[in-house]
Amino acid sequence: MRKPDLAAAIAEKADLTKEQANRVLNAVLEEITGALHRKDSVTLVGFGTFHVGTRVARTGRNPRTGAVIELQSAKIPKFRP
Repeated sequence: MRKPDLAAAIAEKADLTKEQANRVLNAVLEEITGALHRKDSVTLVGFGTFHVGTRVARTGRNPRTGAVIELQSAKIPKFRP
């Protein structure tokens, strides 16, 4: 399911127009994104938790050339059901 499909489903179930449902969906996603930028977690009871995780530094390969490259550690969004 893509974002427009999800907005259409929300519109149907909540008796909203597709435009209103799209605005609601965008607002929810912006709030989740904002919380993750602040390094907060977002828990939706009965669904799961969005949180910021750390990906450790590692060695990788360029798939085109096969050259070995060093990948730095990074903060990434994660979801735990």
